[in-house]
Amino acid sequence: MRVDPFFVTNLVEPLDQTQLSEQQLTAELSSGVRVNSLSQDPVASGENVLLLNQIQRDDSFTQSSSLVQGKLQVTDSALGSVVSQLTQAISLATSANNGTMNSSNLKSISNQIDGIREEVLALANTNYQGQYIFAGGQTSNTPFTMSSGTSPATTTYSGDGDVNSLQTPNGQSIQLNVPGDQIFAASGANGVFAALNKLVADYASGSPSASAVTDTEALGSALNYVSQQRVVVDSSLSKLTAASVAVASEKAQLTVAQTNLMQADVAQVATQLSLSETQQTALEAVISQLGSNSLFSKL
Repeated sequence: MRVDPFFVTNLVEPLDQTQLSEQQLTAELSSGVRVNSLSQDPVASGENVLLLNQIQRDDSFTQSSSLVQGKLQVTDSALGSVVSQLTQAISLATSANNGTMNSSNLKSISNQIDGIREEVLALANTNYQGQYIFAGGQTSNTPFTMSSGTSPATTTYSGDGDVNSLQTPNGQSIQLNVPGDQIFAASGANGVFAALNKLVADYASGSPSASAVTDTEALGSALNYVSQQRVVVDSSLSKLTAASVAVASEKAQLTVAQTNLMQADVAQVATQLSLSETQQTALEAVISQLGSNSLFSKL
């Protein structure tokens, strides 16, 4: 009987492959990860990169939305307080315009509206985490300043008209601020401060000015305009909340997909590892027997 002298050598290659497979299976079993290198599964590795990029994009949006949500909530709260203050000022002015108040009462109303003006000015200069929320893009500058050098007083806006937005992963743009001049219209037809400044002056002398009724109506228009701008902020908050929920759901789905793609099937890997070890033992036994002199002496 003739024995192929290269038979033992030919068995070494499958033994090496079996040992390599055993090492990979052992690594999968210990790490729980099915693909540890690009060469193992190029397609899965490519899909994994795409999934991780999408998850990272969702994480980035979630972090950004958490930061701006607080700012929008502060903005909404400030505008709510402005509405309350202006409503009170209109009530005082309406009472002053009914023709039944004496000089002392009118001066008192002027002082009360002056106090409201100070409150509204402070709200217009609301600062959140070191930034003025009604300054447009000039967030490091106090947006509104008042000068009492004239009667009525004047209020100046030092911000700009920049509007910031946040883009969601699906491409939706959410407005994050409303510039102060747009809300308070410092020198416009719907100017909150213009109307308040005039009303303070209207009653300061103790007798109502001829323009008091008109100025009261102007403050009513300004109040309506502030309320409209507050709707913009509320809409942004609603959109941001909805987008955050959608992104959280998407991330959960992507994470499951990424886990399923890369996670090893422990039971299957354990079975494959056992078979590989059995195959290795069998190959080693055959090589050992073929390489022994006693086996060749029997042939």
